Amino acid sequence: MAKKKLEENLEEVNSTEDVAVETVDAVETPVEEVTEQKAKPAKKAQKRWYIVHTYSGYENKVKSNLEKRIEYMNMTEKIFRVEVPQKTVTQVKAGKKQEREEKIFPGYVLVEMIMDDDSWYVVRHTAGVTKFVGSAKKPIPAKDSEIKKIINRSQSQTQKIQLDVKAGDKVRIISGPFSDFVGDITEVYPDKAKLRANVSIFGRETPVELEYKQIQKL
Repeated sequence: MAKKKLEENLEEVNSTEDVAVETVDAVETPVEEVTEQKAKPAKKAQKRWYIVHTYSGYENKVKSNLEKRIEYMNMTEKIFRVEVPQKTVTQVKAGKKQEREEKIFPGYVLVEMIMDDDSWYVVRHTAGVTKFVGSAKKPIPAKDSEIKKIINRSQSQTQKIQLDVKAGDKVRIISGPFSDFVGDITEVYPDKAKLRANVSIFGRETPVELEYKQIQKL
């Protein structure tokens, strides 16, 4: 009888231990999951290109001011590049060529940066900057593909030629099959750096198409 009683007591103890183990497992599992969640590294902020609006004509000044602020405020690890896209324009006046830089996007400056409160403050409060493209507190990053096209365009060696001529002006042709002829301009195509003029050949007005570099204004 005593032996049977002892066996019943042992079974009761074992049952209690099993319940205790299950309870501990149930408590520990969520704790492990939470620990794993905390162990995941935070997503690292990436540098992106942002577009800044400036007062017209102050683009290069803003670039200079911002680069000085980046150095002074130790922001070189968050603000990396400041670009003012430009292209070279060759202007022909009185038969002489003059080269000058022309803004591709007047009133805008490109900034490559990691956006956070500190970097936003440095850029936004640079003299000459009016705003970021996007909402006031949430600037919208530009697409990398668009920025590459803009920068490549500004670095291209292709030059745009401008000529101070208009329809009705007389010009002398200085090269090509009609060299030394004088013509009257009828149309000008600035985007193509070409023009159309009437040239008197054997007493007959003949329309010819010429490039800017082929003529000289009289």
